Amino acid sequence: MTYCTTTKLAGWTGALLAASTGFAAANEPVVFGTNWLAQAEHGGFYQSVADGTYAACGLDVTIQPGGPQVNNRALMLAGKIQFNMGGNLLEAFSAAAEGIPVVVVAASFQKEPQVILTHPGKVKSFEELKTLPTLLIGDAGYASFYQWMIKAYGFTEEQRQPYTFNPAPFIADENSGMQGYLSSEPLMVEKEGGFKPDVWLIADAGYSTYSTLIETMADTVATKPEVVTCFVEGSIKGWYNYLYGDNAAANAMIKTDNPDMNDEQIAFGIEKMKEAGIVDSGDALTMGIGVMTEGMVKDFYDKMVTAGVVAADLDWKSTINTSFVGKSVGMDLKK
Repeated sequence: MTYCTTTKLAGWTGALLAASTGFAAANEPVVFGTNWLAQAEHGGFYQSVADGTYAACGLDVTIQPGGPQVNNRALMLAGKIQFNMGGNLLEAFSAAAEGIPVVVVAASFQKEPQVILTHPGKVKSFEELKTLPTLLIGDAGYASFYQWMIKAYGFTEEQRQPYTFNPAPFIADENSGMQGYLSSEPLMVEKEGGFKPDVWLIADAGYSTYSTLIETMADTVATKPEVVTCFVEGSIKGWYNYLYGDNAAANAMIKTDNPDMNDEQIAFGIEKMKEAGIVDSGDALTMGIGVMTEGMVKDFYDKMVTAGVVAADLDWKSTINTSFVGKSVGMDLKK
């Protein structure tokens, strides 16, 4: 079932504060589309709606959840929403290849939360995963990160079997591995299989894309930089407050937008994001959450070219604008 309710907080403080910030006009309406149903992995954005951080710089933000039958990215391309949550840099590269002027202005996650699960003790390293006879990988994963795994580590086409987002085949076969999302499938397997799987984060093995990106159109960057600044910096502050402060109001909003979400799943998601440094690690430790660097983007681009996933003549620099991040915004909120 798809839940497409929206969460909105009127920017009642915007009129008072916007003038002093120099950001957006008071109560400027902005819609941010996520790429899936509301969850802890979207928590920073909900936090800034809940505690008035967006409103403080003049934005009246509506979060529009995604889902299996919702394409918020298409709505952004059509001018219906102003910002979209991108999965990772491959989506931005794809837009550039098609001549679509989508620009990534911040990276909420320094690491891609994609993982491979194995039964306890079956392998001792990420590289040892290639000794397993079966790896359950979905079609999208096969076309992207698995191609990198083949090229970088020597995984084989024969190992890969389609993953149908049903953990039962993995649970039944201790000599298999299964793709998953750090904050989802591990808990699912523990509940349904009765064991804690070993979890291998592909980012820690070198899959260096940023993730949970803030995307907008190039025209928005050019014509409303103050709105982009307010939304990006408000989101950054939201992530600090969500991870290190009182996130009760944000979690309540998440559960309203996604009634299937519960406190256990949210707590598990937050724990895993913090434990693995998904949001706050690497350059974010010194330059602030949301940071992107051209060096990191080029590193990932080069890996994808080598893996045959993207073209070698792509104008990858056009896909990012790093001027809105890396300014240590919000670091004082980290407790």
